[in-house]
Amino acid sequence: MTPHSQATPAMAETELSATALEAPVARGEEFRDKNPRKVLSAAELAPLTRLSDWKSAAALAQTLGLLVATLALGVFGFHLLREGALAGVACILAAILLTGCWQHALAIISHESTHYRLFASRFANDLIGRIAGMLIGVSTYAYRIVHRVHHNNLYEAIDPDLALMAGYPRGRMYLVKKLLKDAAGLTAWRNYLYFFGAPAMNTATGAKQKPLDDTTERLRRQALADRWVVAAFHGLMLAGTFALGVGVEYVVLWILPAITVQAVILRLRAVAEHGAPSHTRSPFGAARTNIALPLWARVALFPHHVNYHLEHHLYPAVPHYHLAALHEKLRAAGALDDAEVRPFAETMKRVFAERGSLQTESRRARAV
Repeated sequence: MTPHSQATPAMAETELSATALEAPVARGEEFRDKNPRKVLSAAELAPLTRLSDWKSAAALAQTLGLLVATLALGVFGFHLLREGALAGVACILAAILLTGCWQHALAIISHESTHYRLFASRFANDLIGRIAGMLIGVSTYAYRIVHRVHHNNLYEAIDPDLALMAGYPRGRMYLVKKLLKDAAGLTAWRNYLYFFGAPAMNTATGAKQKPLDDTTERLRRQALADRWVVAAFHGLMLAGTFALGVGVEYVVLWILPAITVQAVILRLRAVAEHGAPSHTRSPFGAARTNIALPLWARVALFPHHVNYHLEHHLYPAVPHYHLAALHEKLRAAGALDDAEVRPFAETMKRVFAERGSLQTESRRARAV
């Protein structure tokens, strides 16, 4: 535990949230204000930070409904295969691809929970967020700690996301090779270490990342316990599905998309949000909002409005369903005129560009 991560009773009563509109939190649990331009007043921000339980419930229901329908398609595909119909292969492949997309959408639901933006009730927020994360092998409590370090130290040496997002552009084939390794399931173990609170080492400094040591003892205990819950859940799921005779279906329709399709999505989204930045002095250059999204990108990469990533870094207290309105307010105020707001196609050109072809100030770190 680092010295600054110890919370005192006095600190616990201090408001430390990004917009001064959230409930008080202890030092070591706060998402710090990294916004250098105080464009919006507290009165303007208040309606944007207001939580709507029904909107969160609708987003969750949409994702779960898509998952159930897609899994049903996959199960039907296995039925067709047993009947000797090759159309079953197409159904199974489509189910694998789509399930990976909806698993990623569940990860976004879990992400909302890490910011306490899912439900107004802290109990409901954490319970639903933990379940959403657990289904895809993510410890939401551990991720909360890791993600806080990312927000509070964007593009700094201890940013746990550097290994995934920094150093771009590196050439078209570099990213293609990385995505192919993701699609083959060769990098999934790194993702799960990250979501369990053990992100990759910063190879530029040789420093091992230990985000679980940079928080309060309360959150650290929660994270350590939650990791065992997630691991036990998936161990029981494997044993139970094979005992019931549907283990192959479980592995193909749930585990396989999680370690292949979702891994591709996680890397490509991270690079689209932070790769090849114009500068790293503030979130205005180091975090990117992607606009003019093609349908596939909206579905696969940016569900639940996460394309408004710059706005999220500026005001993490704003829930996902208000990010578009926040974007419009900032745009109207001129705050985004020189910020990283780009059409998605332009972002892809930047991150797939040849090494050294762009002038950026990003720290170089070898990607994993």
